[in-house]
Amino acid sequence: MPIQHLKTATRTPESETSNARAVVGEMLAEIERRGEQAVRDYAAKLDRWTGEILVSREEIERRTAGVAASVKRDIEFATAQVRAFALAQRASCTEFSTPLHGGLTAGQRLIPVNVAGCYVPTGRYAHIASAYMSIATAKAAGVPTVLACSTPYRGEGIHPEVLYAMKVAGADMVMTLGGVQAIASLAFGLFTGKPADIVVGPGNKFVAEAKRALYGKVGIDVFAGPSEIAVIADDTADPLIVASDLVGQAEHGHESPAWLITNSRKLAEEVMRLVPGLIAKLPATARDAAGAAWRDYGEVALCDTRQEIAQASDRYAPEHLEVHCRDLDWWLANLTCYGSLFLGEETTVAFGDKASGPNHILPTKGAARYSGGLSVHKFIKPVTWQRMTREANRDIGQVTARISRLEGMEAHARTADDRLAKYFPAERFEKGAPVET
Repeated sequence: MPIQHLKTATRTPESETSNARAVVGEMLAEIERRGEQAVRDYAAKLDRWTGEILVSREEIERRTAGVAASVKRDIEFATAQVRAFALAQRASCTEFSTPLHGGLTAGQRLIPVNVAGCYVPTGRYAHIASAYMSIATAKAAGVPTVLACSTPYRGEGIHPEVLYAMKVAGADMVMTLGGVQAIASLAFGLFTGKPADIVVGPGNKFVAEAKRALYGKVGIDVFAGPSEIAVIADDTADPLIVASDLVGQAEHGHESPAWLITNSRKLAEEVMRLVPGLIAKLPATARDAAGAAWRDYGEVALCDTRQEIAQASDRYAPEHLEVHCRDLDWWLANLTCYGSLFLGEETTVAFGDKASGPNHILPTKGAARYSGGLSVHKFIKPVTWQRMTREANRDIGQVTARISRLEGMEAHARTADDRLAKYFPAERFEKGAPVET
């Protein structure tokens, strides 16, 4: 039978895009025109911050001195997990050279970008984990200069625990800035004199739109907008755990989709019964966010077979995808579109968000169809090189000249002609008919 929706979203992540695009376009134009003063004005207006933008080493030490020892240990543990996973990713990439033709050798070098800008949101929540997810990964990739930005927290500068995470992860320069003005400052090199080559990090719809608008001027990691979760579950799943995990991600914000895809009507109906009660028990801030997210963006899809479930999941291409089913290896082999995959009840998105190791900065709004999440690969440029002997020019030069002329590119062909004439003056070659027009 066709997929049935027992609950359908009334809004989509694209619903608010046009408004964000207009606001961000105006802000970026103003910042590009007026530079640092425009950023200071936006910081004062939007975040009520009029203090220093650059955070000195002394200020970092002062503001983090009061962080509890137990909190420091947790941040250090989680950072170590992320760093270890990122270093393993780095080790999986290799430089190489290979002979392609007699006398021709080509190869690959892996070169980190020179400057990375890492945005750490601090709005409804203090996103401590986003600091080490981005900064430690950039450092594991070998980036020489890592800039970090975070929103002032309750008028007192960067949240001390976020600041400590930035320090432990290895940030070289830190700025007290949030939102669009932070992304623009990283991209344009404001306050630091070091324009970022790539800007990474999650954020709200305005941050995501600023990154999209600046892409090309700088690289970006992914289109990381409001957080998403999809849970695939069959009749072996625990409905309370499934409902808890859906609510656990819906608390991110009013626009955070939570999707359940199942072939068990009984499970689906029980999860739908449980979710409102779990939301009602949350503290006020999380209750407000999760309630709106589930009401406006939550969906429950009922399928016949696991093949249909896999196809439906791939169409959603969720940022986070949990599987609460039998035969987990089948799902690992057959699911293709997701930011990060969580197999079995024993793991959950929150583990990945905070401390298990793989990165939590992931593609949203369907971008998982063509992109993975943040990794050391995002900070590294695989660049190619080649070298050849004069003897190798005999074959490569002739083929290049002939193809160039077939394409109508006479000047290209003559770069090959000139080398053949210089290296093999006594020989005649078939170089194709010269381009006449």
